[in-house]
Amino acid sequence: MKMSSRVIAIALACTAILISVGVVAGGRFEAAGAPEEPVLQRGRGGDNPFPGGTNPDGSLRPTRPVTQLFTQDAYTEYAILEPGSESFRIRFLPEENREGATELVNATRGGSEGSGVEVYDPRTGKPLKFTYQQEGNDPENHAIHATLPIPVPKGGVGRVLIYKTYKDPRTYMMHGEDIVWVRSLSGYRLGVLLPKGFAFISSNVAAQLSTTSDGRLKLAFANPSGQSNPVTIHARKTAAAFAPAPSDRGASGGDMFFDDVKTLYDLDAPESGRVRVEQIYSDYRKGDRARLDSLSYLALQDLKVIDLDTAKELPATKQGSATTVKLDVPIVEDRQSAHLRLTGAIGDGSYKASNGDLTFERTLHGLRNTILLPDGYDVTACSQSGTIGTTAQGRQFVSLINLNAENNYRVAIRAKKR
Repeated sequence: MKMSSRVIAIALACTAILISVGVVAGGRFEAAGAPEEPVLQRGRGGDNPFPGGTNPDGSLRPTRPVTQLFTQDAYTEYAILEPGSESFRIRFLPEENREGATELVNATRGGSEGSGVEVYDPRTGKPLKFTYQQEGNDPENHAIHATLPIPVPKGGVGRVLIYKTYKDPRTYMMHGEDIVWVRSLSGYRLGVLLPKGFAFISSNVAAQLSTTSDGRLKLAFANPSGQSNPVTIHARKTAAAFAPAPSDRGASGGDMFFDDVKTLYDLDAPESGRVRVEQIYSDYRKGDRARLDSLSYLALQDLKVIDLDTAKELPATKQGSATTVKLDVPIVEDRQSAHLRLTGAIGDGSYKASNGDLTFERTLHGLRNTILLPDGYDVTACSQSGTIGTTAQGRQFVSLINLNAENNYRVAIRAKKR
């Protein structure tokens, strides 16, 4: 059957904050999950001025403008299995944003021998129905068609959790007693685990390094471009026993890129000083209530909390100093999570305007943050490394990805009226 660091962050120079570009639609940001394996870029016909790829002489062709504010939604983890098996186990967390969609399709890479497919509902942790079938006429092309628990509701998101095993001698090979794992990864948030009893000789990607609860070493990293990212890992046997640090415990296992939090700062009219905020994240903490920790740094007015799996509003209540929401489905196992969207507004002086210029300056938290400028303004400065995008409506924005272990950083963005 065919289907398709911080090694320490400082040492690997994982200190830049990288940027992606997106588009706002319908008053909220849209962010579709990326496939675990490469898919053909649409619109590569002769009339497309931005086909991507390369020319016959090897020079690059321009790609079309990116159309998503946040491109790191899907998470993929590769667990390398025992030496000589040529196999690795994949854990994949994709999303489907199309309203009314009833299934999520995971097109997989040809040339890999696949087995052990499992599909779960992240909300309940229960198995989902799926088919695994050939796509088209090429016997090398296969896809998993996972049936969603409910059609994607308006304002909601469909999710699935996929496990699958690939056997591929082109990817996983032996060099004497050392193992070599090489693969072109096009996902955005990624993890690679060594077999137990192995240590790294080298890895060619800047990554966070942690130890799992069962003593395996794990690399975790982000690929902000979403383009092909060749990864080569060499590892050798070791008699050392590895134990996780306190920071490596919990649902993420110390993997900072497992955290899917993303925050949009939508700047209102400059004279108002008001910023509309939308934050989306998954909470894996066990219990029947989810604690809204981000309210410690976002004093949101008109707070609204939505369960994205159902698009149902969840009333927020105070419990001592914490604000929480009651979950319809309590979290009792590791496969479960609550997928929440918080919205509201802030007016705390971090956004100012004077003589046609505006400034946004504040401490941001989490992996992904995007600042959307008001209409008619052009970015003139950004204190962190970044690129600039423009929505279909003509509004400019900056979208930042924090690759540092520290969960917060200061940013200042300036813009001028056209």
